[in-house]
Amino acid sequence: MNTRFHKPLSLAVLVALVGCTQQPDQTASAPGAKPAKAPHAEATADLGAASTLKASDIDTSIKPCDDFHGFVDKKWLAANPIPSDRSSWGTFEMLDERSLAAQKGIVEDLLKNNGAAAGSVEQLVGDFYASGMDEKKINGTPAIDTLKPYLAPIDAIKTPDDIAAYLRDSFSKGQGDVFAFFSSSDQKDAMKMIGYAVQGGTNLPTKDYYTDPQYKAIRDAYVAHVAKILELTGTPEADAKQQADAVMRIETRLAAASLNPTEQRDLDNQYHWESMAEADKATPHFSWEKLFEAEGVKGAEGFSLTMPKFFAEFDKMLSEVPVKDWQAFFRAHTIDAASPFLNDELAAENFNFYGKTLQGTAEDQPRWKRVLNNLNNQEGEALGQLYVKQYFTPESKAAAVQLVNNLRDSLKVRIQNLAWMSDATKKKAIDKWDALVPKIGYPDKWRDWTGLKIGRDSYFDNLVAAIKFNNDWQMGKIGKPKDRSEWGMTPQTVNAQYDPTNNDITFPAAILQPPFFDAKADDALNYGGIGAVIGHEMTHGYDDQGAQYDPQGNRKDWWTAEDKKGFEARTGKLADQFSGYVGAGGKHVNGKLTLGENIADLGGINISFDALHAAEAKEGNKPDPKIDGYTQDQRFFMNWANVWRRSFKPAEADRRLNVDPHSPANFRAIGAPSNMPGFAKAFECKSGDPMVRDGDKQVVIW
Repeated sequence: MNTRFHKPLSLAVLVALVGCTQQPDQTASAPGAKPAKAPHAEATADLGAASTLKASDIDTSIKPCDDFHGFVDKKWLAANPIPSDRSSWGTFEMLDERSLAAQKGIVEDLLKNNGAAAGSVEQLVGDFYASGMDEKKINGTPAIDTLKPYLAPIDAIKTPDDIAAYLRDSFSKGQGDVFAFFSSSDQKDAMKMIGYAVQGGTNLPTKDYYTDPQYKAIRDAYVAHVAKILELTGTPEADAKQQADAVMRIETRLAAASLNPTEQRDLDNQYHWESMAEADKATPHFSWEKLFEAEGVKGAEGFSLTMPKFFAEFDKMLSEVPVKDWQAFFRAHTIDAASPFLNDELAAENFNFYGKTLQGTAEDQPRWKRVLNNLNNQEGEALGQLYVKQYFTPESKAAAVQLVNNLRDSLKVRIQNLAWMSDATKKKAIDKWDALVPKIGYPDKWRDWTGLKIGRDSYFDNLVAAIKFNNDWQMGKIGKPKDRSEWGMTPQTVNAQYDPTNNDITFPAAILQPPFFDAKADDALNYGGIGAVIGHEMTHGYDDQGAQYDPQGNRKDWWTAEDKKGFEARTGKLADQFSGYVGAGGKHVNGKLTLGENIADLGGINISFDALHAAEAKEGNKPDPKIDGYTQDQRFFMNWANVWRRSFKPAEADRRLNVDPHSPANFRAIGAPSNMPGFAKAFECKSGDPMVRDGDKQVVIW
């Protein structure tokens, strides 16, 4: 979907995630922190137990050396079907349900106590949620009445100059279309924030969906969907069909000039500095100088006009595409982006296409989840400030910090002992290791929400106000020094990330729980879970993209020519390994698209395995604490596979193969361990077993 009425985006390269559904004081606890509470009982039954490694879930009829994913996960997946309001189900989704249930308890408590001070996070969060839950008022307000102020400027467009003026005005409100515009680090000077313009304007997952015969049914469904939302907001049926066809023509042309997901991973395609004069010359029908003025940004010398081919085509289209077609495009995109937040009929139509058709989800989520998801998009850190007070203890943070330190030590030892890397490159790699900044649980400094006005009268007005507030915040960074303490994720997010331009790793509070992390669990489970995740994020600093950034986050080559050649040969073998896996519908995994995540998995699990044994050695090599008949090393690898218990609806599995930089979960469960002698030893696997990649097949990188 397009991103208007949503949180501003950033370049995919800037955030390397562990899963897919973004401090100086390492030991400080959240202000007013209380002992962790159990989540409000609103999500899946027995959620905690279902997400923990249990011997009864292991399918002993499958040999671990033949199919380790099946051995650990098959039985559990068969007993835990995908819920009707999900397109996938597994560890990440279950923890997301747990987080949502906790959040629901917080916001419902705020509804009961409607007396928070104006401008406080309690007031901003509580009133936003209350307005979104006022179903009677939302359905009682005709959608066209809500949308009139946003459709009137589109109706007034007469000339190509009017199109450019409309876009500038939309972007100044955070609602721009055709391309995305945001602030991020200058890749050549990471401590400075600049503007980025990147391709956009298409609502189907990738450019292939607009031309590939296998997606004709999806294209037809999209055109029908566009016509339907136009009809639901007053456009006559015949006109709606014509306008929907025009929308498809424009999107198809934009898609043809766009990069596919694999091309977007190429860092050379993610940064293209232009002075303001050069950029205006590149798009004579669209003034970037005027866009910056509309955004309130002064004194910018230039920005990244990323993906020049796309913007050359966009400029040609401003003069070549009929104004009436542009009007249809803007009208449809405006209604489409707004429809999840309007009446039930429009929201249902939006879900029917984006949820059912594209992702295979059987039914939409209940309103409370949808409102919470929107709240997280717009005021996520404000909600997170309330979340950590109840659900993240100082003890949990201290234990996580200790694990991070152990994993850092393990990574350093592995770098120092690499046989294929020269001492000169090792020194640079250690310099980067030394500068790495971990962020655990929640930000040390919370975001300031001063100036944001939220009430209980209008959900849509709250959404528009939050979008503009967030856009102004983003634009206000351009030309200023980067704030390295800022978080790209909320504490209640079930994920983790590495940012190469900041050289930091982030582990939100919500992922620091079973099966990833449990302070009461044995070391094998914690190192096989959160330990491997920590190692994964650290390794992103040395994956095929991260390895192109220096310790300060600048894109800079720090490799000797020979070492770079060796690195590329090794990563190429890993890409080939994953390209050999066959996913949904007989389609192969894209080893190049998923390379960064696969490198991080391989490095992460090796680093954590080493750290487990280092911790064991410090304790005096005590007897192996077998649990349920499994050794410590076996349980380490079993919890790794447990983390990747995940199933997908067929449509969602296909979509992810096209767009997701993460390999399918079943291949993540087996891909990295199959390259590890420690795995083969733990399960007594032999050369020739499917789970043993040895000799020339074995991939060793970090």
